[in-house]
Amino acid sequence: MPGTYAKWAAAVPDGFQFSVKVPRTLTHEGALAPDAATLQRFLEESSALGEKRGPLLLQLPPKQALEMQRAADFFEMLREHYKGGAVLEPRHASWFTDEADELLQRFAIARVAADPMRVPQAMTPAGDAGWIYYRLHGSPRTYYSAYDDAWLAQLAETLQASSKGCAQVWCIFDNTASGAAFGNAQRLRDLVRTA
Repeated sequence: MPGTYAKWAAAVPDGFQFSVKVPRTLTHEGALAPDAATLQRFLEESSALGEKRGPLLLQLPPKQALEMQRAADFFEMLREHYKGGAVLEPRHASWFTDEADELLQRFAIARVAADPMRVPQAMTPAGDAGWIYYRLHGSPRTYYSAYDDAWLAQLAETLQASSKGCAQVWCIFDNTASGAAFGNAQRLRDLVRTA
């Protein structure tokens, strides 16, 4: 796998960064159980990206409720092995509380703002304030629906306002099944530049 990461790094221009998803064995099957060996292997392999490795994305399954001690143990292990940017995309309502936000802040992990929203707070970034990270899956039909111009214009204004004083602002389109992601990303880029 390090060869794949190295090929990705060589295929993109300087300044480009990848947000790398943490393996499902840790986030889904492992349900955030600390597993230093698996994490270390992933970090070693993805380090072939060099400076093109951006934030790590921890996406949790919809049924995975917050278990405070388990999550704290996992995040502590993560931070023992990795000091870079990390973002969490939870999908269970229990993660959208002040207590969960405090936990993420303690470990310098940002909560992803995600659409479609499973709870009203899901479209609001939280956790580590040094990162603003949107992950847009398409709505109303997940992975297929394109975002219209009015929606993208509002998002552009939000991103411009959010970027003041923030170290990193990311917006990832995952509505790829119909090919809408690329066009939405280009349009958003243009709107942000003119906002």
